[in-house]
Amino acid sequence: MTPPLASFARFVVCGGGVGLVSGATVPLLAYSMPWALANALITVASTLLCTELHALFTFGTGSRPGLCKHLQSAGSAAVAYAVTSAAILVLRLLEPSPTLLWEQTVYLTAAALAGLGRFLVLRLYVFTGEGTRRSTRPAGVPLPVPSPC
Repeated sequence: MTPPLASFARFVVCGGGVGLVSGATVPLLAYSMPWALANALITVASTLLCTELHALFTFGTGSRPGLCKHLQSAGSAAVAYAVTSAAILVLRLLEPSPTLLWEQTVYLTAAALAGLGRFLVLRLYVFTGEGTRRSTRPAGVPLPVPSPC
């Protein structure tokens, strides 16, 4: 597994890049369907892509993720979806017709906060690197909680 700061930098580049594209795509889709449905579709697509990128590049597991890792990642993405949807809901309660700039600001801020939480979950529980590389952990440092996958 890659060191924490390197993992975080890769997470920001991979997840942030996909997140920026997603942030631009959601409002475009929302012109032809309800916002929550557009967000759900983009969340599913971006989660599949990001899980692949995170397994291969961000956390350096050395292998593509299987179904179990995708499901675990999807769980953290479901929470991110709820956070972004709730943020937009609150915005629309406060301002029924927000500008695109406000909507994007609120959406991307909520997505960034949810992304920090996802990073921690993915690093500590999903892509622990068990069985893929030898640990260089110093003696006395506890192992992370093992993933059931």
